[in-house]
Amino acid sequence: MKDILADSLVQIKNAEKIGRAQCIIKPISNLLREVLNVIRTEGYVGEFEVIDNGKGGIIVLNLLGKINKCGAIKPRFSVKKGDFEKFEKRYLPAKGFGVLIVSTTKGIMTNEHAKKQGAGGQLLAYVY
Repeated sequence: MKDILADSLVQIKNAEKIGRAQCIIKPISNLLREVLNVIRTEGYVGEFEVIDNGKGGIIVLNLLGKINKCGAIKPRFSVKKGDFEKFEKRYLPAKGFGVLIVSTTKGIMTNEHAKKQGAGGQLLAYVY
């Protein structure tokens, strides 16, 4: 396991495919927590609980069955505030369907929030 974010998103996608109600993710990072908060506020997953076990931590994530596909974007492309549309066409199936998750100077947010705030940043993941 090299990339905690990419490995966790693959675990979530696989658990959604087979119809599980929960997904246990370990190890975790602060970046993963922030990305899961964004995905939760967008309504793709339910609540999650962070458990500190002294070995990297565990997240128990409740799944809602709303994710068709999710994944990390490698390499993490830098995006200017006006260039989001190019990456939306590349990673999302249709306009207005799904979200790109972006790390900006104002925090981790979706591409729509970044456009409204006029912020660029680095692409982290996509969910639809």
